[in-house]
This record gives sequence, C-alpha cells and structure tokens, in this order.
Amino acid sequence: MLEFSISPIEMLARPWRNRGLLRTMTRREIQGRYRGSLFGLCWAVLNPLFMLAVYTFVFSVIFNARWGGGSGSKSEFALVLFAGLIIFNLFAECFNSAPRIIPANVNYVKKVIFPLDLLLWMNLGAALFHALISLGVWVFAYFILCGVPPVTIFYLPLVLIPLGAFIMGVTWILASLGVFLRDVAQVVGLLTTVLMFLTPIFYPITALPESYRPLLLLNPLMPAIELGRNVMFFGKQPDWVLLGGYYVATGVIAWLGFAWFQKTRKGFADVL
Repeated sequence: MLEFSISPIEMLARPWRNRGLLRTMTRREIQGRYRGSLFGLCWAVLNPLFMLAVYTFVFSVIFNARWGGGSGSKSEFALVLFAGLIIFNLFAECFNSAPRIIPANVNYVKKVIFPLDLLLWMNLGAALFHALISLGVWVFAYFILCGVPPVTIFYLPLVLIPLGAFIMGVTWILASLGVFLRDVAQVVGLLTTVLMFLTPIFYPITALPESYRPLLLLNPLMPAIELGRNVMFFGKQPDWVLLGGYYVATGVIAWLGFAWFQKTRKGFADVL
C-alpha cells in the first residue's frame, strides 16, 4: 500500500518543491471566482468595503459603540473593526471552503502522483490575495482619516505566519473529514458564525468581565486579531511571549493536521 510522508520537513518542502504548480493553481482559483461577473476582480475590493460599511453603521451608529481606550470616534471604530475583520476573514474563507475542496476536485484524487495537500495551500493563497486587497483598502482609509499608519504595521507578517500555520492544520483535517462526512460543511458554517462573535472583532477583550477573559484566550484566533490590531492601528510592538507561544502551538497544529491528511488520503478514492 502506498505510504505518504508525514514528516514536518516534508510538510514545508512540498509547497516549495511544487511552487510553480501552486502558483498556477492559485491564480486559476482566484480568476475562477470572478469569471463571468460584470465587475470581475473589482468585487474583491467592493465586498470588504460593503461589509465594513454595514458593520460600522450597525455597531457605531445604531448601537453607538465606541472602542475603549481610543478617541471614541466613528472613524477609529471603523478602522479597528476592519483590521480585525481582515484577519478573521482570512481564516473564515479557508475554514468554510475546506470540507468541500476534495469532493470539488475529485479528478485529482484519482491521480496518485498529484500532491492533494496543495489544494489547501491553494486555498490559503487565494484567501491571502483577498486579505492583501482588504489591507490595501485599510491603509488607504487610514491615510485619509488618520494620516500615516504606524511603522509597527511592518510586524504584521510575523503575526500572520502562525495564523497561516493554524489555518493549514485545521483545513487539512476538515478537508479529510469532508470526504467521509458531508455534514462537516454544514457544521463549519455554523462554527464560523459562532467564532465571529466569540472573537474580539467588534469589541476589545477588555470589554469582557475579567472572569471570562481566560476563556477567550482559548480561542486560537484571539492572539492573531489582538496582535494584528495592535501593530496595525495602535502602534504597539507585538507581545513577544504571546507571539512565541503562538508560533509553537500553531506549528504543532499544522503538523498534526498534515499528518492526519496524509494518513487518511489513501481512502479518498474509495469514497469518491
């Protein structure tokens, strides 16, 4: 029986070794999402702008919400909210599509030599493309409303790397489970909504009573959003202890997800 390596070195080497194929697949995935639409890739900009406008209106106008510790302006709330949404949407885009990605590419499953795990790297690449566009919109809005963004924004890649590792680990597991249990896709949709409100996107973590804050720390998205928002908007350096622990934890999760995917992929062809 064919065996697939679960080595952490192989986990990192495969996307680099197949970088040409991965680049082509990612480009096709992005183009395929907008093919046939009137505005094409413009939707990648219009979608986050529309959602930002809706969330800002609901929370800052209807609920009159203000971000604690800041100036209390609506523009500040919009920028802080958008910063958190960029990071959350990077996760949510990959999380929601993972259970369906193998059944949607069943023609690759029959090809023994095709590196199926690249489908999840492709998924992350497409999500990163949309996140970068949203980040460009955020920087432009910051220039208009507040001036030059803080120099600490250059720490953002250091914050997103462990988030990417977490995304890969979770989506490898979900992609495998989605082959054998089709209900996983429905559960994931519900979990995404729950996570959005249990993650400090629309509110600072200090808004919660202290007795509940340790529970929020169990949320694996919390460090990325808190650290990302601090370096993007508030001009704070990352909490290096928290970031270091995040790297270790997400690295383990990534390897466990890769190992699970490699061990279970032998049964994909039988089910599909």
